[in-house]
Amino acid sequence: MTRPEELLAFALEKYRDRIEIVPLAGLVTDSARRNDRRAAYVTLAVPDEVVKQLRGPAAERDHLFLVQIPREVGERATSRILLPGEVR
Repeated sequence: MTRPEELLAFALEKYRDRIEIVPLAGLVTDSARRNDRRAAYVTLAVPDEVVKQLRGPAAERDHLFLVQIPREVGERATSRILLPGEVR
């Protein structure tokens, strides 16, 4: 099985037009931070097709990931200054 980060990198490089990226903030309907009685949770409003992908047979599922991009990386994406190791 391919590691999730390898699969994501491959899809972004070769099949960018076939992947869908949706910011989670617009999907959140409920959330709570962790406390002594329960874990933290987030409830998302998603299309029925996404729910089917999560609950259907494993062989028929698309790959769904939760990806966190640190704020600093987002800031670097819009910067005009190149740091050592960055290639554009």
